Order: sequence, then structure tokens, then C-alpha cells
Amino acid sequence: MEKGNDTQISAFLLLGLSEEPKIQPLLFGLFLSMYLITVFGNLLLILAISSDHHLHTPMYFFLANLSLVDICFTSTTVPKMLQNIQTQSKVITYAGCITQMYFFILFVVLDAFLLTVMAYDRYVAICQPLHYMVIMKTQLCALLVLLSWIVSVLYSLLQTSMVLRLSFCTEMAIPHFFCELNQVIQLACSDTFLSNIVMYFAAMFMATGTFFGILYSYSKIASSIRRIPSALGKSKAFSTCASHLSVVSLFFCTSLGVYLSSAAPQSSHSTAVASVMYTVVTPMLNPFIYSLRNKDIKKALMRFSGMAGLKVTTILELKNHP
Repeated sequence: MEKGNDTQISAFLLLGLSEEPKIQPLLFGLFLSMYLITVFGNLLLILAISSDHHLHTPMYFFLANLSLVDICFTSTTVPKMLQNIQTQSKVITYAGCITQMYFFILFVVLDAFLLTVMAYDRYVAICQPLHYMVIMKTQLCALLVLLSWIVSVLYSLLQTSMVLRLSFCTEMAIPHFFCELNQVIQLACSDTFLSNIVMYFAAMFMATGTFFGILYSYSKIASSIRRIPSALGKSKAFSTCASHLSVVSLFFCTSLGVYLSSAAPQSSHSTAVASVMYTVVTPMLNPFIYSLRNKDIKKALMRFSGMAGLKVTTILELKNHP
């Protein structure tokens, strides 16, 4: 095993989703639209939650953090992809590739941890409703988010450090639209055994830990809901976690799809296409899932829109009457 990074290359090539020139304008318009919807949708959700004191609860605190992470998550990959399509360049510098990889891993893991924390929040709300506000104190909520950040940062550092110790030779083309960890490791001309072992075991530990954490919480929630005597009570209890369950299903199912596609023939292209689902589509859909299925969010959005419209009207009136 070679120590350190002895590579002489200064850049990689991101091949993207397609090399057909005719498709590039379509891809640019599609991904630009999805990126803008993601950013503005999640930003609107954050502003609505922060401006409405009725939503200053643990559930919506975690949701606001999830929306912020989704904006950052999408922003690590899509802007560079749009820049490469616009400039007709596939180049990303070595430092840029490592940086993109680090933040991508950080935010995808943070996404998974926040979904797990939100499942725990729903477990406490449904299974121990009388002690909810005592257990889910502001300090505990902040601590859970902080721990999620710390673990995600350390995990990302571990995975990225495995790439920094590799050497790269002449093959620089990455068959993806961003610097995906597995794809970059496959380009190394030095021994990648240790890097692969660390990558797969760390990913397996993280994925199974968050998945079984969510699964345990919902098994307790389902058991608690079954004991509720009235159908209306069961419906109300289920509705409090329906949006979160939809987001969890979307996130983990699309992630599983990427994993399965990596084992298929012509896996590089199929993996890149499947990755669009959890890197772009899922963060874009999250605000719609929560706003369409949640009456409190709908009311907060309406109040926020009314406040924003009133402020704009006031500013225009002041300008017209100096």
C-alpha cells in the first residue's frame, strides 16, 4: 500500500448523465428547474416555521433542520453539474472533487440521522404523549441535532481520508454527474483494499443503524396505535407521522435503488441515473409532502404569505408617498 497521495493529476472529468449534445439543453433546464424548486420550497418551509410561534415545537424544529440540510445536500452536486453543462466542460479539479465528495457524504448522512431523530420524536409523541414536553426539551432537541452533525462530520472525514491516501494514474473519467465515493475509488491505481473495506463497513454500519432506529420507533408506534380504541383516534395518531413516514420511505427506497443498480450490468450509467432520485428528486419533494399532508404547515404558509404580501404592499405605498 502506498502511503499518501502521489497522484500527478490535477483534475477529474465528470461524464454526467449523457454525452449527447442535443440532450444537454434539456438536462440543463430540467435540473435548473428542480434545483430552484428545491431551494425555494425548503427555504419557504424554514421561513414559515420560524415565523409562526405555533410551530416552535420539537417536530417542526427537526423539520426546519431537515429542510436546511436538503438545500445544502442538493447544492453540493447540482450547481457544478449545471456549470459543466453551460460551459460544455466536464472538468472538476482534484481539490474540488474531494471537497464535493466530503460535503455530499456529510449531508446525506446528516439527512439519514435527522430522519432517525424525527422518528424518535414521533415515538415519544405517540407512545408517551403525557411526558412529551418533559422528554423532548429544547436542550435535548438541540443536543440530538448537534450529535447528528458531529457524527456526520466524523463519518465524512473518515470516508474522505480513505480517498486522500490513494494514488491516481491516467484514468480520470468519472461516469457520474458528481464525485461519488465508490466511482472515485475505482479510478485509483494503488491498492484500494483498505479503502473499500472501510467504505463498505462504515456505510453498512451507518445505514443499518439509522434504518433499524427508524424501524424500532415505528414498530413501537404501530403497537401503540393498535391499542387506541377509536378509529378516529387511530387516524389522528397515524396522521402525525404520515408525512415523515413518506419521506423516510422515499429516501431509503431510492438509496436502495442506487445500491441495487450498482450491481447491474452497465452499472455506472444506471447508478448515475438512480442517484438523481435521492440527490435531487427527494429533497425537492420533501416540502410538498410535508405541506400537502400537514394542516399546521398549510396555515403557517398562508400566514407567512399574507405577512410577506402586506410588507411588500407597505413598502410600495411608502415609495409612492414620499
